[in-house]
Amino acid sequence: MASGYGYESRTIGKDDVNYRMHFRMINEQQVEDITLDFFYKPHTITLLTCTVLSLMYFAFTRDETNEDANLWVGLILVLSFFLVISVLAFPNGPFTRPHPAIWRIVFGLSVLYFLFLVFIIFLNWEQVKNVMYWLDPNLRYATREADIMEYAVNCHVITWERILSHFDIFAFSHFWGWGMKALLIRSYGLCWTISITWELTELFFMHLLPNFAECWWDQLILDILLCNGGGIWMGMTVCRFLEMRTYHWASIKDIHTTTGKIKRAALQFTPASWTYVRWFDPKSSLQRVTGVYLFMIIWQLTELNTFFLKHIFVFPACHALSWCRILFIGIITAPTVRQYYAYLTDTQCKRVGTQCWVFGAIAFLEALACIKFGMELFSKTQVLYVLLWLVCVVRMVSTQLSCSSSITVYTYQSPHSCHVQVVLLKTGSPNSCSGL
Repeated sequence: MASGYGYESRTIGKDDVNYRMHFRMINEQQVEDITLDFFYKPHTITLLTCTVLSLMYFAFTRDETNEDANLWVGLILVLSFFLVISVLAFPNGPFTRPHPAIWRIVFGLSVLYFLFLVFIIFLNWEQVKNVMYWLDPNLRYATREADIMEYAVNCHVITWERILSHFDIFAFSHFWGWGMKALLIRSYGLCWTISITWELTELFFMHLLPNFAECWWDQLILDILLCNGGGIWMGMTVCRFLEMRTYHWASIKDIHTTTGKIKRAALQFTPASWTYVRWFDPKSSLQRVTGVYLFMIIWQLTELNTFFLKHIFVFPACHALSWCRILFIGIITAPTVRQYYAYLTDTQCKRVGTQCWVFGAIAFLEALACIKFGMELFSKTQVLYVLLWLVCVVRMVSTQLSCSSSITVYTYQSPHSCHVQVVLLKTGSPNSCSGL
């Protein structure tokens, strides 16, 4: 049917409405129950005025005699203005706490990192080194950790002093990191599967990265059981606590005490609601199983990129390039996992969210950069080891699926909340994967 203005109009079907609604839930989540209107109004004119005035100030008042400083200031301002545009134009993503603008900035940073990787891939090795030395001149003197350290030596010597010496900042980072991963994945089975699979990944890629070599007691007891296992337990304990909470948010304007207002402001940095996660279903389709398999592959690839990047581009683990990337990847993983889970389990969600798409592109571009500039290293790859690694990942997913198929789920809707469900799990067979 044609309208009088020459535009074609059509009736939107119920399926289209459901699709748009489900996609908006993970890509453009709206804020419910706005209590302070000022923080959620656009303020686009004010923002434009402030950005133009700040640009004029820096352009006409700063000293331009230092060429390196000119490049730094210009780069910083370009990044800043891109993030301003991110706040104005990019989607909220699946989260609204503490504020949607924060997650728009996070998405903007991920797009910038994606574009930076595209730029790096089209440089040669000398140009890449010049970029790194421009960012930090001290990198000229950096050495690979694998060239100056020994790994997995005297493994038969087991003393309390040697064991305690392994409880350093890296052990704490393992523990804390797995606590955060458990908060994102929200599944004991999948967390343990990824944890064990990563230890297998270290074994299969040890011929390329010597620092993957570990003593058996370090790998099995300290890594898997204590650091990873303790972190998984802590994260899942927090998940269970958040699942059982009743989410009813009072307006800060309705709170009359100073202590109450401060508490409500602090709670703004906690989740607005909590979703129970079930990656596998007894009747999981082939697409869903394949999706979980791909999820594990990309997860392992992202972890591998961390070690290959610092080995090939030669910077220490304590350098800002290393820990800033780890922190950044951890932040963008949160909306990525939420969007990917919705795409995998919600039949009404027909495409992945934008943050999930960018994250996948970043993971593969990092791997591509490692392969391009580490061709000498990857020429030593044992193809059989890589194939065995892929087989192990498939086997671990199959084991997790067989465990999930023996579980019956009972749900109970709490009468005090429309958001929280109490979920009871009961194994259907006494022989069903109790060890996982």
